[in-house]
Amino acid sequence: MAGHSKWAQIKRAKGANDVARGKLFTKLGREILVAAKLGGPDPAANPRLATAIRKAREANMPNDNIHARIKQATGDKTNNRFESITYEGYAIGGIAVMVMALTDNKNRTAGEVRHAFDKFGGSLGVTGATNHIFVEIEGEYIPEYEITLSPEHEIKFEKFLDLLDNNDDVQEVHHNAG
Repeated sequence: MAGHSKWAQIKRAKGANDVARGKLFTKLGREILVAAKLGGPDPAANPRLATAIRKAREANMPNDNIHARIKQATGDKTNNRFESITYEGYAIGGIAVMVMALTDNKNRTAGEVRHAFDKFGGSLGVTGATNHIFVEIEGEYIPEYEITLSPEHEIKFEKFLDLLDNNDDVQEVHHNAG
């Protein structure tokens, strides 16, 4: 009987890992697709695509998946019209947050991101609300200063980040929590 429950735990953990890996591959694949559409299918001539492929390989995404997304981007132009959108706002404790998303439905994604901010004590702002707090260095956003949260605010902020991370449209989240 004890062996059976241990097997069930292993199976449940593997299932959770497979789901997390699938979500990551979805996000990485979407970034590859958009990068190839915007800059072409050659990573040597498309730095954004080269970076997306590097991230996918670091996550052990199969080459077949990578090539399928590039092929998809250069094929039928009527499908997969993803847009790159940045949402800016302030989370609990005055933490500046930039949410980078790729979406085929701006209204859905905006509503989901707004819901995450509202649910955990923050507010979604307008474009330019927080980007002045970050310095962009080769695709990375480094905050000019950091804010330390109280332990109870830190717990809410982590839940906020988890909710955003579980959204397939959200590619990256940058913040100045210290």
